Amino acid sequence: MSIVEMKVPTIGESITEVTLSQWLIADGDYVELDQPICEFESDKATLEFPAEAAGKLIHVAAEDDDLEIGAIVAQIDTSAAKPAGGGDKTPAAKAEEPKKEAPKEVAPTPAAPATASYASGHPSPAAGKIMREQNVDPSTVDGTGKDGRITKEDAQKAASKPAEAPSAPVAASTPQVAFSRGTRSEKMSRMRRTIASRLVAAKNETAMLTTFNEVDLTNIQALRKTYQEDFVNRYGVKLGYMSLFAKACAMSLMEFPGVNAQIEENNIIYHDYADISIAISTPTGLVVPPVHNVESLHFSEIENKIKALAIKAREGKLTLDEMSGGTFTITNGGIFGSMMSTPIINRPQSAILGMHSIMQRPIAIDGEVKIRPMMYLALSYDHRIIDGSTSVRFLVKVKELLEDPTKLLMGL
Repeated sequence: MSIVEMKVPTIGESITEVTLSQWLIADGDYVELDQPICEFESDKATLEFPAEAAGKLIHVAAEDDDLEIGAIVAQIDTSAAKPAGGGDKTPAAKAEEPKKEAPKEVAPTPAAPATASYASGHPSPAAGKIMREQNVDPSTVDGTGKDGRITKEDAQKAASKPAEAPSAPVAASTPQVAFSRGTRSEKMSRMRRTIASRLVAAKNETAMLTTFNEVDLTNIQALRKTYQEDFVNRYGVKLGYMSLFAKACAMSLMEFPGVNAQIEENNIIYHDYADISIAISTPTGLVVPPVHNVESLHFSEIENKIKALAIKAREGKLTLDEMSGGTFTITNGGIFGSMMSTPIINRPQSAILGMHSIMQRPIAIDGEVKIRPMMYLALSYDHRIIDGSTSVRFLVKVKELLEDPTKLLMGL
């Protein structure tokens, strides 16, 4: 008997522990070399763990276990013979097998493809979370992803389907209690625990203040309306607000380097580039992957990079490299209807800009009252490194660039 021990690999410099979120292969099943056997949830992303040898899989750790780097996850018996017929099926595939019944005279059904993948019927991390929350049985969902994998879109469609009406009348059940006081307990995901600890640390370990301003987006909206069609035809992506705000912030960061800096022990680290982290809401929590060198990118490049990061984030496919870095953060609570908020600094960064809803409001212009599309801006900053006057002038610069996009386009 030859045993290969599967241990938690080194994932990243700052990651010392992971959570075994889900087994992909059942205990005792045969696995092929490089076939994913489970999923790890780290502080930053969900990762698949591939088999290091072919053989019979023996579970050592259980789902939801917290494992340190180097801990044993499973064992593989390489002396085990591969079962006839291509090996054991995944738990998801087994769940789809009908129960054996007495033989009946029925028409033969087409045989299942011989090349069925281990991914068939298995949900992605985002899809799995949706199905667990909505009590959707994976065996009832047809996966449209690669090798039959259940995607986030498949899970959303299944969750949105109305429940089937019973085929026969059902006896009256006990009346539902109007004032329920039931409770339930769920273990916090590793990402949620990490987010919680970092937010508390940012609140307790920085001298955080927030300054506010408002921006008139009349000219930005006119710019987008006039050139949107040409922009899409030329670059294949829409000109959104985020690229315009990111570019305005990048140009302002170059003028106010203290807002783009961070504290490291007794030193201040300044950056001659603007790597702007974009807050993206996912089913498992908020992630902030950075777009590098925004100060040097064209608007179309910024839009394409944000779009690619958002898709990967919501599918749980962001790599650790894509999650690392960032010198400044932008978060847009306006997409959820927020009118005003005080965003918390994304450490070790020193400042974060909060965008909010665009509201039609009466504004006094040259002695006249006019209705304009207005947005409140909030800049939270670490007062240890950024003076109040610097934070205000930075936010005023961002406001000026957005209200006069000609300056923004010309780099003035």
